[in-house]
Amino acid sequence: MFARTFPYFTPLKRIIPAAHLAVYRATNGRMSSKLAGQHMLLLTTKGRRTGKRRVVPLLYVPDGDDLIVIGSNWGGPAHPLWVRNLLANPEARVQVGPKKRRVTAQVASGPERERLWQLVTSTYAGYNDYAGRVGDAREIPLVVLTPRKAA
Repeated sequence: MFARTFPYFTPLKRIIPAAHLAVYRATNGRMSSKLAGQHMLLLTTKGRRTGKRRVVPLLYVPDGDDLIVIGSNWGGPAHPLWVRNLLANPEARVQVGPKKRRVTAQVASGPERERLWQLVTSTYAGYNDYAGRVGDAREIPLVVLTPRKAA
């Protein structure tokens, strides 16, 4: 429905992240670590089918040492691929600015999810719009990225 109303939106869903990723990498996170005042990170997952590394720029909300990323997929009907990859293999890497670290991912549920949803939407109210687009088709996953201890 949204893409029919705004036909230019679908190509932008590919162009914006690709451009953002290129700038983030080229500047080692000095540029593009914020977008419209929101924190940005690069998430590297292992492809669930191919086993190849996949990198995606995402908004995140800090919660203590954890980083919360939101699988809104722009309000689309399915989880984004990076969420599916993390469900298959929760070990990942993040880059926040120039700093890189290993993390373990877990989808929040129950009261923890409710607490995090309040935190996320107080930071960026647009997620409420995405949830409205999704409706009952799926629950937008809130993924908690917890730093792994050094071995």
